[in-house]
Order: sequence, then C-alpha cells, then structure tokens
Amino acid sequence: MPSPGSPGTDASGASVPAPRSTETTAPPGTSTPENTLTPATTTTAVTDAPHGTTPEPAPDRLTRQQFTVIALLLTSAFVVILNETTMGVALPAVMDDFGITESSGQWLTTGFLLTMAVVIPTTGWLLQRLGTRGAFILAMSLFSAGTLLAAIAPAFGVLVAARVVQATGTAIMMPLLMTTVMSTVPHHRRGRVMGNVSMVIAVAPALGPSMSGAVVTALGWREVFWVVLPIALLALTLGALLVRDVADRARNRLDPLSLVLSVGAFGGLVYGLSALGESARHAMAVSPVVPIVAGAAFLALFVWRQLVLQRTDAALLDLRVFRAPGFTVGLAVMAVSMIAMFGMIIGLPLVLQRAMGLSPVTSGLLMLPGGLAMGVLGPVVGRLYDRLGPRPLVLPGVAAVGVSMVVFATLTPTSAVWLVLVGHMVLSLGLAFIFTPTFTSALGGLVPSLYSHGSAAVATVQQLAGAAGTALFVALLTLRSVALLDDGASQAQATAGGAQLAFSVGGAVVVVALVLATRLRRTDAPDGAPAAH
Repeated sequence: MPSPGSPGTDASGASVPAPRSTETTAPPGTSTPENTLTPATTTTAVTDAPHGTTPEPAPDRLTRQQFTVIALLLTSAFVVILNETTMGVALPAVMDDFGITESSGQWLTTGFLLTMAVVIPTTGWLLQRLGTRGAFILAMSLFSAGTLLAAIAPAFGVLVAARVVQATGTAIMMPLLMTTVMSTVPHHRRGRVMGNVSMVIAVAPALGPSMSGAVVTALGWREVFWVVLPIALLALTLGALLVRDVADRARNRLDPLSLVLSVGAFGGLVYGLSALGESARHAMAVSPVVPIVAGAAFLALFVWRQLVLQRTDAALLDLRVFRAPGFTVGLAVMAVSMIAMFGMIIGLPLVLQRAMGLSPVTSGLLMLPGGLAMGVLGPVVGRLYDRLGPRPLVLPGVAAVGVSMVVFATLTPTSAVWLVLVGHMVLSLGLAFIFTPTFTSALGGLVPSLYSHGSAAVATVQQLAGAAGTALFVALLTLRSVALLDDGASQAQATAGGAQLAFSVGGAVVVVALVLATRLRRTDAPDGAPAAH
C-alpha cells in the first residue's frame, strides 16, 4: 500500500502523481533568517482558505523592526508616565519659588489630568489619521517641547501651560503603544508583551515621586524637567529614524462637533469628580455637581453623535468596540480595580503621614516595593495569560485586592509599619494579576480596524476611573474625619477613622469587580482568523 504523499496508480494501472503537501519549504540553498515572522512549521489547512487560494501562515515572531518599535514605545511611555507623578513631591518647592497658594499649585496636576481626559478620546481618530510614525513624532515632540518650557518657565502660568503641552503628548503615547502591540504581536504572545506594558504603567508612577524627591532635594524643581528632557529628545530622534507605520492609515475627517462634545463630556466629568473630593474639605464657589451634570449631558450627546458617525466609519471614538466579545466586561473589571488603586494612592499616604506620623520620604519608600513588584510581575503574568487566559488570573487578583482593603481598613495611629508594607504588597500583587489580563482580553476581541479606538476607550475609562476613585476616597475620608473631630477625636484618630470608612467602601467596590471577573472569557481570535465584531 502506498504511503501518504507517494505516487500511486489508478484503476487502469496508470501512474497517479502524489497529492501536494501544504507544507512550504525553502528553495535549495536558502535559509530562514532569525528575525523572520515565519513560524517553526508553516503547514496550513487548505479547508480554511477561500476557494482557489492558499492562506498565509500566522506570524509567530516579531521582525527586528517591529521589536525595535515596541521597545522604543515602551521606553518612551515609561518616560512620559514617570513625568506624570513628579509634581506632587515638587509642589512645595514650586509654591515657594512662585509665591502661590496650595490651591493654585494643584492646577499643575489638575490641568494635566484635564488635558489627558480631553485628548485621549480623540486618539482613536488621530492614530488612524497619522499612523504609527506620525503619532509617535507628534507625541514626543509635544512632550519634549512642554518639558523644555517647564524647565525655563518664568512664571507659574507658563509652567501650567507647559504641563498642558506635556499632557497632550502623554495622552497620545499609551493608546499608541497598545494599538501597536495589538497590530503587530501574534495573539498567543500578546499576554507577555502586554505584561511589559503593565510593567511600564506600574513602575513609572511608583518611581516618579522617588526620583522627583531626590532631584528636588539635591538640585531644585526645575532640574526634574532637565533630567527628563535629554531622554525625551533621544527617544524622539530614534523614533524619527526607526519607527515606521505598522497599520494602514485612514483619511477620516475630524468632526468638529464631536471634538466640542468630547471636551465638555470628559473635561466636565474629570473636573467635577476631582472637585467633588476637594469640596468635602471646604466650600467651593461652584458646586462640583454642576460640572458633573454638565459633563454627563455632554457625554450623552457625544455618544449619540458617535453612533451616527460610525455608520460611515467617521466617528471620533468608534463605540462599536463595546459590542466586541469581552470588551465591556474586561473594561469594567479594569475600571473598578482602577477606582480601588487610585483610592489607595490618595488615601494611604494620608494615613501614613497624618495618622501614623511617618515622613513623606518614609511613606514613599513603604509604597515603592509594591510598585516595583507589580512591574516585575507584569511579564510573568503575561506569559501565564498566554497559557491560561484571563479568569484564572483575575479572580485571585481581585480577591487579593479585597484582602488588602480589609487590612487597610484596620489601620490605626498605633498600627505596625510592617502591616502597611504587607497590605500594600498584597494589593500590588493583586493588581498585577488584574491589569495585564483585562487589557489583553478587552482588546483581543476587536477587529484590527478598531484597535486604535479600543485603546482610546481603555485609556479614557482609566482617566474617569482614576478621578472617581480619588473623589470617592477623599470625600469619604474627609467627611468622616470632620465628624470625628467634632466628637472630640484627635487629628490622628480622625484621619484613621476616615480612612477606615474609605477603605471599607473600597472593599465593597472590589466585590463588584469579583462578580464581573467571573464572566471574563478569552477573546483572542486565532492568528489568521478574523476577530469577532
């Protein structure tokens, strides 16, 4: 009996040629370069291909150029996110230099966040219009220009304007990074690459205050920007030389009405939520409810406008991403976790300094190991995601975040410092098991043409969740603290009591994430197959 693939005979005894194998082989005398995208075996199933065609084998490895682009984007994203958290520590020195009050100085952070909230929703359109190369050059040019302006700012108003320019570049960078990863990395390797993205998101904010504190103490606040500027310029130069487009551009027209509605919606919501926490401390000229209600109204109009425009693929932010498998659930788990994380970022330092009497430097050092651990775990969790999918990772991660909230809700002025360190480590490890799987699974079900819009939606929800988490924790902590002070408690006891309420509510919020996490499913489409709409 002839073996499969060998010549045979028909009924008349005539020779019959062997059937063609679908396995491709290199021509004699040629070799496969190491950086090729060709997988180890390129056998393809003819039954999966359209009639009369042979399907392309799925890419298995990045080309050298793709690897270089992603590495450069990761480095650039690290720099711009590091910069985002430097002003908190430097604020007292800035206030002394320009002779301004704390309420005025807070605009260095508030203006940055507002700009991010306004610009990010436009990045889906922007990335498709400019392409990878154009968007990168624009982002790093704006960031570098803002950094230089901040370093030489002769007045506080100029410094605020410089931060706005920096924030514009920062807002473009993260959606650009996520879109590039989704466009170039094979689905079975996305987890480990998105783990590196999570590492950047985790480690950069953790190092920002430490780096800023060291530079401000030794040299002054302007030198924070002078340290960042050469790195930004180097990244811009390398990007101009090396970065090329990794996806097709679209020539969609910018809809002015969508842009106006976006500014009103996301700017109003972020400003109102930020002011909500501040209003718990003292009366404000305008109630935070006003910008929140106005932002919600603008958001409703923005959604209506996008639903109309997406029929012709002309939306500023295409909302069809929310119909993709797993996108809404993954985004919801991520948002609830972000609320808990930002609540911790604002609430824990207040407990450490005002209730337990620790210095700002000690407080920062206590929170540094957790941030570093979360970053180091990012690639590890990414590899586990590639093998296991999201749910086996996210469920224990959310549970760990809940446990940490319970620990923080028990803190008193006499609590041991090691308890804070352990609680923060547990929180950080839990978040590490949440972010990489939720990012990857949320974006994995999108068709490639919606990657940029999906990345923009993820980054927008991050901003809103951060503002909501900050507002929730500050408002609860402040209201409870004031009540305890009126009852005769000391400042330390009042702060601890307010934090206990805030972290208890945070724990209840995490339960919502736990319920949502049970619905997570892997959504990555097989390489070479279309993702679900």
